[in-house]
Amino acid sequence: MTRLTTATAATGFATFALLYAPQPVLPQLAAEFGLTPSGASFAIGAATGALALAVVPLATLSERLGRRRVIVWSLAVAAVVGLLLPLAPNYPAFLLLRVLQGLATAGVPAAAMAFLAEEVGALGVGAAIGALVAGNSAGGMVGRLVAGVGVDWLGWRAALALVGAFGVLCAVLVALFLPDGTTRRAPSTRSDVRAGLKSAVSDPVLLCLHAVGLLGTAAFISLFNAIPFRLAAPPLSLPARFAALVFLAYAAGGLCSALAGRLSDRVGRAAVAVGALGVAVTGALLTLSDALPAVGAGLLLFTGGFFAAHATASAWVGARARAKGQSSGVYLFAYYLGSSAGGALGATAYATWGWSGLTAAITCWLALAAAAIALAHLLTARATAQNSSGTTTPASAAISTSPTRGSRFRPDSSPNVTDRASAGTSTTTAPGNT
Repeated sequence: MTRLTTATAATGFATFALLYAPQPVLPQLAAEFGLTPSGASFAIGAATGALALAVVPLATLSERLGRRRVIVWSLAVAAVVGLLLPLAPNYPAFLLLRVLQGLATAGVPAAAMAFLAEEVGALGVGAAIGALVAGNSAGGMVGRLVAGVGVDWLGWRAALALVGAFGVLCAVLVALFLPDGTTRRAPSTRSDVRAGLKSAVSDPVLLCLHAVGLLGTAAFISLFNAIPFRLAAPPLSLPARFAALVFLAYAAGGLCSALAGRLSDRVGRAAVAVGALGVAVTGALLTLSDALPAVGAGLLLFTGGFFAAHATASAWVGARARAKGQSSGVYLFAYYLGSSAGGALGATAYATWGWSGLTAAITCWLALAAAAIALAHLLTARATAQNSSGTTTPASAAISTSPTRGSRFRPDSSPNVTDRASAGTSTTTAPGNT
C-alpha cells in the first residue's frame, strides 16, 4: 500500500503542477511575446481545452489498453513536454506544446480514479483517493509557487523548466511504484458507452450540475489568470515572487471542501453549494479594493467558496448518476471547458473593462451557477414528490456490468470515485442530502 500511495501522490502532484505552472508567469509571457492578458491566458486555455476534449475518449481507451499503461505514458509525455516548453521559440510553438501537454495530461483523470477503485476495493479506496487529492492540491499550489517565485531570479523559461524537472521525477516514481493492474475488467461495449452518455446528457438534474462545473470553473480560472497582472500593476506593483504567494490561497480549498462535506449531511447539498457560491462572490468583490490585505482575504474566501461548491456539485453527480463513469466524464468535460473557454472570456473582460469588469463577469457566472443549483434542487424535490405519490419517473439507462465468461473480471460496480475528488482540482467528498 505504501508503494501505491507514493505513486498515487506523485501522479496527482505532477498532473496539476504541469497543467497550471504557466499561470503565475502570464505577465512575463505577455511581455516577451507582445501579448494582451487575454492572449496570454491561452497558455492555460490551450492545455485545459485539449484536456476537456480528450478525457472521455482516453477513459474509453484505458479500458482496452489498460489503465496503468495510460497513466504512466500520459504522465511521462506531459513531463517531457514540460521540459520542452522553455525551448519554444515563439508563442504559437508554445501553445502547440501546451495543447500536446493537455492531451497527454488527460490520460491521468481519465484512468486514475477507476484504476484505484478497481485495485484497492471499497475498503481502501478512501485512503488511495486521499493520496491523489493530496497530490493534486500540493501540485497545483507548489507548481505555481515554484514558477512564480523563480521567475524573478531565473526568468520564465528556467522557472518552467524547474517545474518540468519535478514532473519528470514524479513520472519516474509513478513508473517504478505504480503496481501492475491485478484486476481485469470487462471492457464496455459500444452500446454500453452510448447508453451511459445518453443518460449523462438527458437527465436535467445532471445537466444543471454540469453547468455548475462549467460556470464555477470559468469564474475561478478567470480570476487566477488575471490576478498576476493586477498584482504587478499599480497601485499594488508587487514583484512576481511576492505576487505568487497568492496561490497559497489554494490551501483553503481542501479545508472548505471537507467542511462542505460535513455540512451537506446536515443541511443538504443545495444549501451548501449555494452558500459556498455566495462566499465566492463575496471574496471576488473584496478583491476590488486596492488594499493588499483586503485582496488577500478576498482570494481566500473566493478560493474556499469555489472548492466547496465544486466538491458538492461533483459529489451530487456521483450520487445522482446511474452511468457513473460517463456522467463523471461529462462533468469533467464541462469543468475543463469552463477552464479553457471561460478563462479566455474572463481575460478578455479584464483587458477590456479592467478588474471591475472581470469581477462583474465572475459575479454573473457564479449567480448563474447558483440558479442551476436551485433548479437541480427543485427538479429533485419534484421527482421525489411524484415518486412518493405513486408516479414514476423514467430511469436513466443502466449499464451492463456482467463479467465475461471464463475470465476473472470485476464488474464496474464500485461507487463512483469522482464524487470523492474531481480530476480537475483537488476536492474532498461532499456527501449528503440534496
